Amino acid sequence: MPAYKVPLRDIRFLINEVLDYPAHYASLPNGGDADPDTVGAILEECAKLCEEVLSPLNLSGDQEGCHFADGNVTTPKGFKDAYRQYAEGGWQGLSHPTEYGGQGMPMSMGLFKSEMTGTANWSFTMYPGLALGAMNTVMQHASDAQKATYMPPLTEGRWLGTMCLTEPQCGTDLGQVKTKAEPQADGSYKITGTKIFISAGDHDLTENIVHIVLARLPDAPKGTRGISLFIVPKIMVNEDGSLGERNTVRTDGIEHKMGIHGNATCVLSFEEATGYMIAEPNKGLEAMFTFMNTARIGTAIQGIAHAELSYQGALRYAKDRRSMRALSGKKEPEKVADALIYHADVRRMLLTQKAFAEGGRAMIYFAAQYADKMVNAAFAGDQAEFKIWDDKLGFLTPILKGFLTEMGLEAANLGMQVFGGHGYIAEHGMEQIARDARISTLYEGTTGIQALDLLGRKVLLGTKGKAVREFTAIIGKFAVEHMRDARLRRFAGELAKLVAEWNLLTVRLMLMARKDRDVVSSASHHFLMYSGYVTMAYFWALQAAVASQKLKGGGNDTPEFYQAKLDTARFYFDHLLPRAKAHASSMVKPSRSMTKLPIESFVFE
Repeated sequence: MPAYKVPLRDIRFLINEVLDYPAHYASLPNGGDADPDTVGAILEECAKLCEEVLSPLNLSGDQEGCHFADGNVTTPKGFKDAYRQYAEGGWQGLSHPTEYGGQGMPMSMGLFKSEMTGTANWSFTMYPGLALGAMNTVMQHASDAQKATYMPPLTEGRWLGTMCLTEPQCGTDLGQVKTKAEPQADGSYKITGTKIFISAGDHDLTENIVHIVLARLPDAPKGTRGISLFIVPKIMVNEDGSLGERNTVRTDGIEHKMGIHGNATCVLSFEEATGYMIAEPNKGLEAMFTFMNTARIGTAIQGIAHAELSYQGALRYAKDRRSMRALSGKKEPEKVADALIYHADVRRMLLTQKAFAEGGRAMIYFAAQYADKMVNAAFAGDQAEFKIWDDKLGFLTPILKGFLTEMGLEAANLGMQVFGGHGYIAEHGMEQIARDARISTLYEGTTGIQALDLLGRKVLLGTKGKAVREFTAIIGKFAVEHMRDARLRRFAGELAKLVAEWNLLTVRLMLMARKDRDVVSSASHHFLMYSGYVTMAYFWALQAAVASQKLKGGGNDTPEFYQAKLDTARFYFDHLLPRAKAHASSMVKPSRSMTKLPIESFVFE
């Protein structure tokens, strides 16, 4: 497994030079303590935890996996001690209120932390990661008494949490949820049903697990309008906060999966388990979207995490492994052959990984500023302000989750390819990265679901194209400002064309959908991928603009870093952005070539 080195230079570049986080934090009510020195110290401490504690457990955790016996799950060797260090370091409550034991930092600081820990060891990071979503849901929708009971131990890391949505008969279509919630005289509910694919559903890391569960009341309407949300603790909590008896939540087994073996994916049975409603009756799905959006941004981070880790491993190997001679002549004449990195096709693969990892990081860090503003508005009770930032983040979320996980999977596979046959061998860890990355395009809504959400709900129905117009206005402003800069004219000119095309494509699809509703589905994947490539192009141009200015001004001690940014931006525009043209062409084709085929056309007999 590649030894992970946190790319602190790139992280600082984005935070301090590209996105101006110091000014952003200064504008936030909870940003006063997030000054550059404090942020830098936190990043460095997190890097130590990732490099010295979490990364060394990545390969061993995959090889050992989780153990299930007598209804209990045991995590791989080293995970429990690693979690103890994580919790004692205060990492779980980094971005949660001080009144519950957190450090009160902005939400984005937690996302930076999650990227680093996730790249070091994704299986481990899923345990506290699921709990973060539970914490956000409780914070926004639970009663004050429920917050007082559950938030302190969750924030301090003494307890962890899950989200329990999927059932054997339904995955994405939550309207089919059958789990029942029977009201009791004391105000609690008896929860009965089976939930599957519950990540971190059981483990030995903490003394309690707080399950956030979707279930139906006896008189609930059918479909998604009749779903409520409940807190169901694994161990009952007494009035004084101490733990009582075991709740009737049973772990029936763990899934045997392709990857993320260090994280337990459980089948949970709720047998009249005691639960407590949060949010309003039959409004559980709306409340759960707090959890879902948190999880989807977390999964987008998985895309860049696997791209980064695979890139680091492939780069080291390409520098050390020698094979044949470069076509332009010997590069290392004193050696038996040239290093792989001198071959153009290998550089294509490495630069693709680098472009996706660093471009994706910029996209997520930009969205994290929206998340900061959205969360602050929510906690302040400012619904109008919350809606503004929720809408902006809502538009970007399916792009981040859908596009970046697809690109992360591609980057992981490219890392294996650089290694050749050695990439297929477990001891190098490259095949593990590809296996771990594969789930990212599936859970928290498949790429197809993200595409439908983006085009159908966020663009066509929700905003009538306004979401695209607002975001492309940001890109267009950049293009106008840099059109006369010789170093950036190429980027600015291309972006200006893409802004016009993105809006035109949106209008065309709106008109086509009036006559052919299936167009929304047949075009959605291409619209998502097109949106992803154009969005990443903007963030590469933004990084190139800062790098160009730094090189022009001189006086910096890392000119090679800034030059690499310019070079990678050129590679992206030359070799990766052209993929957007194919998606643009395909999305406006009639749906009939997909939908009018008779079912008999799919037979194979």
